Amino acid sequence: MFFNSIAFAIFLPIVFFLYWFVFNKTKSAQNALLIVASYYFYSCWDWRFLFLLVFSTFLDYYTGIQIEKGKSEKSRKFWFWLSITVNLGFLGVFKYYNFFAASFAELLNSVGINASPILLNVILPVGISFYTFHGLSYVIDIYFKRIKAEYNFIDYSLFVSYFPLLVAGPIERATHLLPELKVKREFDFQTAKEGVYQIIWGLVKKVVIADTCATYANAIFDHYETMNSFSLILGAIYFAFQIYGDFSGYSDIALGVSKLFGLELLRNFNYPYFSRDIAEFWRRWHISLSSWFRDYLYIPLGGSKGGLWMKIRNTFIIFVVSGFWHGANWTYLAWGFLNAIYFLPLLLSNSNRNNMDAIQLKFNLDSVKVLWSIIFTFSITCVAWVFFRAKTITDAVSYLKRIVTNRDFGFQYLDNERYSYELLVMIGLFVLVEWNNRNKIEPLSGKMSSIRVALAILTIIAFGTYSDYKEFIYFQF
Repeated sequence: MFFNSIAFAIFLPIVFFLYWFVFNKTKSAQNALLIVASYYFYSCWDWRFLFLLVFSTFLDYYTGIQIEKGKSEKSRKFWFWLSITVNLGFLGVFKYYNFFAASFAELLNSVGINASPILLNVILPVGISFYTFHGLSYVIDIYFKRIKAEYNFIDYSLFVSYFPLLVAGPIERATHLLPELKVKREFDFQTAKEGVYQIIWGLVKKVVIADTCATYANAIFDHYETMNSFSLILGAIYFAFQIYGDFSGYSDIALGVSKLFGLELLRNFNYPYFSRDIAEFWRRWHISLSSWFRDYLYIPLGGSKGGLWMKIRNTFIIFVVSGFWHGANWTYLAWGFLNAIYFLPLLLSNSNRNNMDAIQLKFNLDSVKVLWSIIFTFSITCVAWVFFRAKTITDAVSYLKRIVTNRDFGFQYLDNERYSYELLVMIGLFVLVEWNNRNKIEPLSGKMSSIRVALAILTIIAFGTYSDYKEFIYFQF
């Protein structure tokens, strides 16, 4: 069930009505309803993987209690590593086994040893990377005594399986979401209104921006050998806006839906394409994942407290692992490695935390410098996105090489690019709206909000009617 589907448009009002008018007496009733709704929502993809979600939930619930009750460090470590091993084991089997098996066989074949890998014919359970990380952070926090174990199985189950964030995040923390689930929620009209606005803006990002850009990005990437330099540059830009509109659109919808139920989720995007350097970009892009790796990988490895070599090592580890988290493909590793290369000069010059303030532009030379920094950061981000989007590293390198060597910057016609000029105008308008609202959670509030909402809905309907794309990109991760 997709957020941009008719089924979800029916599902959400039903759950909303039951939540506030039938199961509104106690927080236990509210939570129980949301669990049933979440399990149904998840089972719409493949009901068989619902058992994996339930097992993962029970595993971390039980091991968390055993870690807290452990009378010896040996006992605590046993339950801690049991949870870590089983969780990562499931993730490894479903997501990475075929990749490692095929890569190892390819390595053997390259040195003259004939090898045929035994591959698993299973699909990747949707959302496994997200709900696995929910459970891992919970168990780690208990082990290091940052939080207490949750003894209410209903509350913990909802923390893991809450349907707005279940399949594509944001990656929540028990320290943030569980306290919200422990109290009864009261309906607040203003919060619900903000939620509706955020849902609508998320749909604009997904249906209008992402899905439209996907048409052109796919045409260019799939036939890059015949494209000229200008088309290839446009392809990279189209994909940059596709993945941003797709993923941040999903996050906006998730946050908006959650507000309808009186719950606040972690913010996942903060206008990342207005970043002035790559460090700021990663503070603004997929914030819940970046902060997760910072807290549970980078800092435990020593963070930036050690010597120069340790700082460099930890930086490359966190970026490469982040790339690998996205999928079992060398292109994702290359994408992560390239971002580490981008980050390295900032680390060496100790300037990775320079741009922590809000962006302010005035009519002076400093503003010119800021604009240039934003354009440069966006440009190198687009180069990295080529590796993320390409099927192989060879394709990515060939794509970028052709931009440099072709040197044809004419507007190349594509059969499905009849409205390519209009698309560029639409992207430009989208950027202006985002820029004007860069200090807001969502751009539809404020003066003339009713007109903005009406226009947004009409645009969603107009573009959604002819859209061929429904699935969100991050469902595959």
